[in-house]
Amino acid sequence: GVTCKNVTDQQHVLSFNPVQIGGRHMYLTAVIDWYSRYIVGWRLSDTMRACEVCACARSAFSAHGTPACMNSDQGSIFGSDDYVSLLKGKGIRQSMDGKARWRDNVLIERWFRTLKSECLRNSEYGTPRELEAIISKFVDYYNNERIHQSLDYDVPADWYADGFPKAA
Repeated sequence: GVTCKNVTDQQHVLSFNPVQIGGRHMYLTAVIDWYSRYIVGWRLSDTMRACEVCACARSAFSAHGTPACMNSDQGSIFGSDDYVSLLKGKGIRQSMDGKARWRDNVLIERWFRTLKSECLRNSEYGTPRELEAIISKFVDYYNNERIHQSLDYDVPADWYADGFPKAA
């Protein structure tokens, strides 16, 4: 994979995950800043298509600027012409996990696990709109209130805003 410095907006990690809603699945795409653990973008859709992943990435770029690198797993969506062209057109280096290199994507996968275990498992929702509202509230909580041991018991928003490692 591509190596980037540990500062805000240098490396983002993007992935998507199915979310159960009734007897079907929706697909949640999310982008996390590697350094700060800040969720810079997310999108819920009813399909698992490259255009949905690209829309999520574009939204994150619009709100937070473009990272130097974007990491993902080796799923077919991340090798699609749409996705590869989007990154190339923005001058973003694409990094895909090596086979069995779980560490490259661990932050976003951990975030999905946290969302499901701390929030969705205990929430009631029956429509995509209700699910979106719950996810939106959780992202705000995660970014601005939930402390992280790896961030010296600080919140992602503080590290994302500072942009540089804190003095030890």
